Amino acid sequence: MSNRYEFNVEMTCGGCSGAVERVLNKKEGIAKFEVDLEKKKVFVETDLSSDEVLEVIKKTGKATTYVGTA
Repeated sequence: MSNRYEFNVEMTCGGCSGAVERVLNKKEGIAKFEVDLEKKKVFVETDLSSDEVLEVIKKTGKATTYVGTA
């Protein structure tokens, strides 16, 4: 059973959201994700832990916080 996590990510442009999409696309175990640039939110459906996903998104260098399950 997969979880749906919500993260706040400091994204200011399409390049920022593109970087988030690239790291999430590369990570094994992520079923699907949605990036909302306007609201600076990222929703991820995965069997991974929220900590694992948080570390992946942080690789972009963007300030990222875990909000909770969505």
